[in-house]
Amino acid sequence: MIKHKRAMGGALAFGLAIGALAGTGVPKDPAAAEGTDARLPAILHRLTIADGAPGALLDVRDRRGRTTVLTSGVGDVQNRTPVPGDSRFRIGSVTKTFVATVVLQLVGEHRVALDAPVERYLPGVIRGHGNDGRRITVRQLLQHTSGLPDYLDYVTPQDILKDPLAHHDLRALVDVALEHHRVFKPGTRWKYSNTNYMVAGLLIENVTGRPYGDEIRDRVITPLGLDATSVPGDSPAIPGPHPRGYVRPGEGAPLMDVTELNPSVAGPGGGMISSGRDLGRFMGALVGGKLLRPAELREMMRTRSTGNADGRAYGLGLESRPLPCGGLYWGHTGDMLGFETVTGATSDGRQATAMVNLDPGGSDAQDTDMEDAVQTALCS
Repeated sequence: MIKHKRAMGGALAFGLAIGALAGTGVPKDPAAAEGTDARLPAILHRLTIADGAPGALLDVRDRRGRTTVLTSGVGDVQNRTPVPGDSRFRIGSVTKTFVATVVLQLVGEHRVALDAPVERYLPGVIRGHGNDGRRITVRQLLQHTSGLPDYLDYVTPQDILKDPLAHHDLRALVDVALEHHRVFKPGTRWKYSNTNYMVAGLLIENVTGRPYGDEIRDRVITPLGLDATSVPGDSPAIPGPHPRGYVRPGEGAPLMDVTELNPSVAGPGGGMISSGRDLGRFMGALVGGKLLRPAELREMMRTRSTGNADGRAYGLGLESRPLPCGGLYWGHTGDMLGFETVTGATSDGRQATAMVNLDPGGSDAQDTDMEDAVQTALCS
């Protein structure tokens, strides 16, 4: 969710303009925990100094279940308060992994078939400009091989921030995408599109007769005890401890506070809230087979190349990436106005989640350094 990664350009007519950071603090826990890799505080420090994020958090769990939380910088640039170790962030596209999990649970219940056309579950919904639900399967939605155009190519951050508290109807956002021609013939290519998961949310609702958020809550959040995780719907607030979220609207421009935002614009493609601890627990349970039956988990982990030089591959709402120490990890990245998240887990029980409170507007290295934090933590 929210693919416009760096400075957005142009004037944004919302928010409180904040003075540029005069500097950021050193990591709150500079490798104080026994066994913490000394490289990790340095990476967090880089995120909050060189990359420009006000604050950063890294939550790590080793294969023995021991957890370490490191923070750097500030959660509020006005009051210079630190980032709480139990912070909740908007997690952007990590939401997709929750949505895919629910769809695959429905597959396991024989209520949805992965290779059935979307038309079976949403008759007449996907039509126009070459987009056709009779030719797109549920699997292709979850794997970003449907060819559906991305509605966020036509709903920009500038558009959102003109009225940040506005409600956005899920079906209407899908229709924005359908006003444009399909990107490719379904199944022939891979291209990330947030529209796929907006449609997946509609599918969940039509199959179950309940809001997709209720299904995520009852099937994933409550069973795992994810107390810091929520599907906020139209609520613009982040409940519980959290940093402020910021964007930088242009090169050298002051930070803008965008903490309060109606997340319905992201919906099942990126609207959820969670913490580093909860995401580690979720990813660990998912990869460890506690949320899906073996057959559905195998389908989720059947990947295809995304074409990236780093070797990443995309399954069904879950991405694999090679680790520098060998093997690979499973996870997802997420961007939402004001926040960025990278989370992942290995099959032997290691988990790591990195979070910052700036997006877009950080340096070009912010994405790389967040990925480096997670990979270093998983390899430690």
